[in-house]
Amino acid sequence: MSKVNQMWGGRFDLPPSELMQEINASLPYDRRLYAQDIRGSKAHAAMLAKQGILTSEEEKKIQEGLSLILKEIEDGRFDFRRELEDIHMAVEARLKELIGDAGGKLHTARSRNDQVAVDMKLFVREECEKAVALLKDLRRVLKKRAQENVETIMPGFTHLQVAQPISFGFYLHAYYEMFGRDIKRFENAFDVMGECPLGAAALAGTPYDTNRFFTAEQLGFKAPTKNALDSVSDRDFVLEYLSCASICAMHLSRLAEEMVVFSSQPFGFVKMPQEYTSGSSIMPQKCNPDAAELMRAKTGRIYGSLTTLLTVMKGLPLAYSKDMQEDKEALFDACDTLVLELKVMTAVVEGLTVRADNMRKALENGFPTATDLADWLVKKANIPFREAHHITGTIVKFAEQNGLRLMDVPLKEMQKVCPQITQDVYAVLNVESSLNARKSYGGTAPDQLRQRLSEEV
Repeated sequence: MSKVNQMWGGRFDLPPSELMQEINASLPYDRRLYAQDIRGSKAHAAMLAKQGILTSEEEKKIQEGLSLILKEIEDGRFDFRRELEDIHMAVEARLKELIGDAGGKLHTARSRNDQVAVDMKLFVREECEKAVALLKDLRRVLKKRAQENVETIMPGFTHLQVAQPISFGFYLHAYYEMFGRDIKRFENAFDVMGECPLGAAALAGTPYDTNRFFTAEQLGFKAPTKNALDSVSDRDFVLEYLSCASICAMHLSRLAEEMVVFSSQPFGFVKMPQEYTSGSSIMPQKCNPDAAELMRAKTGRIYGSLTTLLTVMKGLPLAYSKDMQEDKEALFDACDTLVLELKVMTAVVEGLTVRADNMRKALENGFPTATDLADWLVKKANIPFREAHHITGTIVKFAEQNGLRLMDVPLKEMQKVCPQITQDVYAVLNVESSLNARKSYGGTAPDQLRQRLSEEV
């Protein structure tokens, strides 16, 4: 059986049981925070020396020791001993081995409570920046493909039924806009996480003459947190990231779903890049959109991480409780999943083969210019829209019963329904005219889309 923990064992006669170590230890996964932990410790040591709480010689030893530990970990030479529970104690124990008693002074005026809070906040802020960079890569590719397909005409759908003609570029631009909002969410989350919890200590602050503004500045925060009790109890910043990630993953899933649908034989609008598909063990002809399907499924993992932490936090009394240790595995999994999804989706969009002929052919079904006929009746025949809607529906019914496109319905048949209809109506019943007519701000008309794309950074 292991010895009583030397970091906190003065109160205890017996060491933790093996089962207690199993449930209590977070080192197997929070070791991932080593860089943030060492960065926070370096800033804390500098502050303690600045305030005269450490001597300059003690600070020098601590800084050198921490730099050596960082190199040991990065080189794979660090011994992560499970009995030390977490990354904070693992680093501190090694520091004491390297520099002696001075290593034990590093923990003056702080607690593991504020230490883990600052480590986590530093990590999450970095993940926000990573997500923003990857989203910008994805938007760059979406914009490029949209510019290539400003006039590639396809059906726009509602209820997955043909609705009106749009361009494939317009379709891609819709996701460009969605991911633009995701960038703003992550940037806002980064800004909201701008206060540093280090120095809050266990829950009530510290009697030492510390300078929390100094450590905040050293670590890239705008200011220190204002209430020590809240500082160590807060995991809102993790929830903020997970909320942003969940919305972003939902957008990725919607695009992935359409890649699955649009690449299927009944549609054939696009062909997925072969390196992001797979074959079948029994059907030689198959080329399955596995990457898109997996992105669609992985959204649930990110949602699960958000739900996990919301559930963990919902009933916790102030201040710190060990329940909060459960934030890490969920966060790390969500971060890794989102990064992978963004990289894969960027590659998929960049490598898509667009099948414009199939998109154009799909517009022969579903009467996509029916609204154009109704609008013509309003503008040219001065008929109220609701009446024009009814007239158009009657003409559509005739066309459907006779296997005709709207533009192929004889004029005399239209005039039986509405005598005011003239030969001029056929000018608005082809899909190109419909596309070009949507010139309102944000519409699918090629000139309008080109303008929107030119404005985007």
